[in-house]
Amino acid sequence: MEKIKMTTPLVEMDGDEMTRILWQMIKEELLLPYIELKTEYYDLGLENRNATDDQVTVDSANATLKYGVAVKCATITPNAARVKEYNLKEMWKSPNGTIRSILDGTVFRAPILVKGIVPYVSNWKKPITIARHAYGDVYKNTEIRVPGPGRAELVFTAADGSQTRELIHEFTGAGILQGIHNTEESIGSFARACFGYAVDTKQDLWFSTKDTISKKYDHTFKDIFQEIYEAEYKEKFEELGIEYFYTLIDDAVARVIRSEGGFIWACKNYDGDVMSDMVATAYGDLSMMTSVLVSPSGVYEYEAAHGTVQRHFYKHLKGEETSTNSIATIFAWTGALRKRGELDGNGALSAFAEKLEQACIRTVEDGKMTRSLSLISTCSEPVILNSLDFIRAIRETLDTLL
Repeated sequence: MEKIKMTTPLVEMDGDEMTRILWQMIKEELLLPYIELKTEYYDLGLENRNATDDQVTVDSANATLKYGVAVKCATITPNAARVKEYNLKEMWKSPNGTIRSILDGTVFRAPILVKGIVPYVSNWKKPITIARHAYGDVYKNTEIRVPGPGRAELVFTAADGSQTRELIHEFTGAGILQGIHNTEESIGSFARACFGYAVDTKQDLWFSTKDTISKKYDHTFKDIFQEIYEAEYKEKFEELGIEYFYTLIDDAVARVIRSEGGFIWACKNYDGDVMSDMVATAYGDLSMMTSVLVSPSGVYEYEAAHGTVQRHFYKHLKGEETSTNSIATIFAWTGALRKRGELDGNGALSAFAEKLEQACIRTVEDGKMTRSLSLISTCSEPVILNSLDFIRAIRETLDTLL
């Protein structure tokens, strides 16, 4: 068949460890034989981030703003052990956090449903999409170790020099302090991204905070969401027959567990971080979770929800065989290709992305899978494949669909 042509590049962000190995396999086996792939390439591997003082991460985010669609491989966020392992100049920040801040985006994560992989919550019949605010809170915190007795205050100095003070605590001994912040602009962007995504996907939107305890911080989130809904989205929701629903985070957890799924659950930054892993695991596996960063201006960055699969990478370096599930990384590519096709009016590209996703699902449903999937599948006699053979099995299925 003639290769599908692209008119506008994707921004391609390469990554680290085992997912970097899978990235190349996916391109060679599932993309390049079918597409004249046009990408603007950025190497976000930790060595190159260190060599460029992390400027490459900033450049990749700015390129995403230019082209509108990006696809990202999983990357390392270094800790002290990684600084030593990679001989880093400093403990570089999370690339995802940097990109999210520049794009002013909201992260939407949803499970990939496959017959034979049954959710641990038996009544979940439809996907639950987690919408995670991607700015502020504990991820941009300031912390102090309190050495001994003393007074801790929260102080805001206005542009005119005037100050507002609130007592935090009178310490009688050692302790700890943490300061977090957010902005009304970012919360508004978060709200619009959530409402817009709900309209695009025609799903109900739930939003939860703890405003009964946090009467200024969390309550501001609740108020901004309600104001934007009333002013900009209420009529659209009513026309589509979908609902916006606010509740407390603890009540939301109880409702989610009792639900059948099929809605978007919007959470503050930390809540979304935790709940997306909970939802992914309850549906089966973190390697079966899609993730897309959406900005209010309509910029999209697709990635897998999981990490770099460090343990498998070390096995790979020793020449040992690995059986690593690449589906979430493949779906990052298909999400980006589908969106690129939609924006460019390239129906062939979008259709190919759809077929590749179907090929992934059908391959697993036919009993061909990686070891981790075999452990959660109801398939009685699964064929367990190594990393490359699994991708090649998907290619065989794709060829039958095409």
